[in-house]
Amino acid sequence: MKAITLYDVARLAGVSYQTVSRVINDAEHVSARTRDKVQQAMSELHYVPNRGAQQLAGKRTRTLGLITTDLALHAPSQIASAVKSRAGECGASVLISMVEHPERCQAALQELLAQRVEGLLVNVPLDDRDAEKIRQLAAPVPVLFFDVSPEAKVHRLAFDAQQGATLGAEHLLSLGHRKIALLSGPESSVSSRARLAGWQARLAQDNIIPCAIAHGDWSAASGYEKGHQLLAGNALPDAILVANDQMALGVMRACAEKGVAVPGQISIVGFDDTADSAWFSPPLTTVRQAFREAGERSVEWLLSESADGLWQVQLPVTLVERHSSARHAPQQADREALAQQLKSLAQMAEQLARQ
Repeated sequence: MKAITLYDVARLAGVSYQTVSRVINDAEHVSARTRDKVQQAMSELHYVPNRGAQQLAGKRTRTLGLITTDLALHAPSQIASAVKSRAGECGASVLISMVEHPERCQAALQELLAQRVEGLLVNVPLDDRDAEKIRQLAAPVPVLFFDVSPEAKVHRLAFDAQQGATLGAEHLLSLGHRKIALLSGPESSVSSRARLAGWQARLAQDNIIPCAIAHGDWSAASGYEKGHQLLAGNALPDAILVANDQMALGVMRACAEKGVAVPGQISIVGFDDTADSAWFSPPLTTVRQAFREAGERSVEWLLSESADGLWQVQLPVTLVERHSSARHAPQQADREALAQQLKSLAQMAEQLARQ
């Protein structure tokens, strides 16, 4: 089938080839009536502009770049979905580069810049120096970061990790839990470190020291592994604060295998409120981060071309109470303590009998 060209569009619309080109490239000095005629002709012929040719010609393509971590993880994938959806609504497209390690960010940046992206989103944990270097290398293309510290001199959009950690900790404290374990994310992540610090700060206000601290890699598999570690002691924690919902799912699987009831014996609170969290068994109590809003606002900011000054926005979070957390039952703790005491007494009696 013959490919539709600009000449075909021009012939149907009754205008020149140059006029069609000006309409495609959003040039000025084209009347509304002429623009409508060209767009109608393009629609009738199902003509799709050649974006590659536009790039070679140095034309604006309204293309954004997204550098992101593993899209198998729910949070990055939900942000990427929102970015692509909102960009499409605004007549822009998104090129995605997924990197396994932060060290690959610069290479991904160069690949996207070579494709003439007009704005960049970076959803990879970076320290301040690396983030600032990415910003400098990308200039004059604006770059917006998701996982950097507030101290970095870059444009940043993030969720209030301090608020989220406080909400999760206060929820468990209000239920009477005092023996609380923490499962944080990777130490390389700014968000992970902020959540851990927020938990510890809030617990310290009530003179509570976490009974155990572990670090996972955001995956359900690491939650399962670290969950078994947190349950391995003689005395179980009353509750576990988990830095994301996928790791919380792994922890809940570990509890099920150990015969530990959730929330009967242990309450679990996650972080993110991913799309599947309401369908866990039991449904997960978690801190909700509005990923769709984050993706949409980031696209709107980049397309607005308002890159002057330092743009840093912190989005609020909310607690979603479901069924993985419940009031601490002192009688259960008493039974466990009594059982341990009886076991110790039996061991002592056995030793005495042998003497």
